[in-house]
Amino acid sequence: MPTVELTRFRVDPARVAELLDSRPAMLADFRADRDGFLGARLVRLPDDEWLDIVTWRSPEDFAASRDKGANLPGIAAFFAAISSLVSSEEGAEPDIEDVV
Repeated sequence: MPTVELTRFRVDPARVAELLDSRPAMLADFRADRDGFLGARLVRLPDDEWLDIVTWRSPEDFAASRDKGANLPGIAAFFAAISSLVSSEEGAEPDIEDVV
């Protein structure tokens, strides 16, 4: 069952372009360096907040990624554009066949 990382953060309006410009390199670094990275979606919310929805193959892959932090330039540039962390949660994506 895939693990979903939900990270909500604030970005100063003056740094939104920096955040968006750095996103492709951040995703490329995740693909190259993070085992179990399956994909990510970035959602713009009201009041200068954003939600990053990242899917991992397993909780262990997510934990290993967290331990690495901003170890590559693309990841570091994306993180640098973030003003503050609002929340960070981990969940599991259910298999619909198991529910039905």
